[in-house]
Amino acid sequence: MKHTDIKQVFEKYKDFLDKEITVCGWVRTARDSKNVAFVEVNDGTCLKNLQIVIDKSLFDDKIPGIFSVGCGVKLVGTLVVSAQNVCELQLRSYQILGECPADYPLQKKRHTLEFLRTMPHLRIRTNTMLNVQRVRSVLSYATHIYFQSNDFTYVHTPIITGSDCEGAGEVFNVTTKHWDDSAPNEELYYADDFFGKKAFLTVSGQLEGESAAMALGKIYTFGPTFRAENSNTSRHVAEFWQVEPEVAFAELPDIIEIVESFVKFIVGYVLDHCRPELEFFERFYEKGLIDKLTNVVNSDFVVLDYSDAVKELQNAPVQFVYKPVWGAELQSEHERYLTEQVYKKPVFVTNYPKDVKAFYMKQNPDGKTVAATDLLVPGIGEIVGCSERETDYDKLVSAMRSKGITIEGYKQYLDLRTYGSVPHSGFGMGLDRMVMYLTGMSNIRDVLLYPRAPKELK
Repeated sequence: MKHTDIKQVFEKYKDFLDKEITVCGWVRTARDSKNVAFVEVNDGTCLKNLQIVIDKSLFDDKIPGIFSVGCGVKLVGTLVVSAQNVCELQLRSYQILGECPADYPLQKKRHTLEFLRTMPHLRIRTNTMLNVQRVRSVLSYATHIYFQSNDFTYVHTPIITGSDCEGAGEVFNVTTKHWDDSAPNEELYYADDFFGKKAFLTVSGQLEGESAAMALGKIYTFGPTFRAENSNTSRHVAEFWQVEPEVAFAELPDIIEIVESFVKFIVGYVLDHCRPELEFFERFYEKGLIDKLTNVVNSDFVVLDYSDAVKELQNAPVQFVYKPVWGAELQSEHERYLTEQVYKKPVFVTNYPKDVKAFYMKQNPDGKTVAATDLLVPGIGEIVGCSERETDYDKLVSAMRSKGITIEGYKQYLDLRTYGSVPHSGFGMGLDRMVMYLTGMSNIRDVLLYPRAPKELK
């Protein structure tokens, strides 16, 4: 049906003043007085509600009750100037497109996020979730703008794969077989399955992305990934979205430069295009949010060797829950201390111990560390994981064996080290965690439309 988006009404209200327009939306609030009733509607295109002024003398007495909170409406009226609301619509005619009963669960203006998670099909109608999704949309668009404008090719790596990129075994099986314990071994069990072998939902598109980069030079993949990790933390879900570029002829310093450029661009783009949404999140969820993001855009990121980071933490006047020791992963409390207390800006921690990183990372000459880096940001910790990839066939095989990874399942990946291998690097950024960072939301389940987590499949 022909109508004007409410966002357009506010942005171009001078063009619509004293003219008859049609808007559609859902009723957010309704209040009544003796001669006039007021209804606020929102169609999802912007944060602001459009106020509808109803002269009750033009309609029957039932009109206030017809506009129940949550109902879908089509409204025709004249747009006029409003001292409080910029503009408002004087109603001339209406159509109820979808009634909403009195037991509509979003009657209150504010609900806890925990309560809203119980009804993902309705929570998107709240201001918080609407704003999250708008930021997420703009962030996704900015991601494509950055890579396309820098001559990266967008490739679609498979969601179904025969290998576990991280080698951690936390993968979802893909099968058409019903349970049958009669097969003598796993290989025979899956031999007559759909693919004739064991298949998984991918945890990363990196391995296939590397093969694409060996022909296209600079590629990125951007899509859903899956991890069967039985974790119920505020930062983990089973289905999440990743941005994964891969760049040929790039060593670790080169990819660090790309990461910094990319992060500054997408954060700056959201700052420029989502100001009302960010102001909302600053008001209700994270004080100082806009200054935090502006600092990211305007800062020169720090590059800090892992060994130096551990020394910094060991000498810190802070009692950490987890004692910082060389050879262990940095904990979130360590990452936040470095970014929030010491440097007060994003930090690249480089050259991690090889035992705590994935098999595919390039081994440094010291034999103890790999050419890897994590980008840590104030307020959340790690947000990007990055490394130069190992191109030496023998070193790669040795690393795989040391981590208990079956060589046979990675023949094609190993072939890349035989046929014209070149230095190459890449990184992975979890889109959902970046949305958390941009909005101040503290739980990853609140930035996904339908979060997937252990025992959670609504």
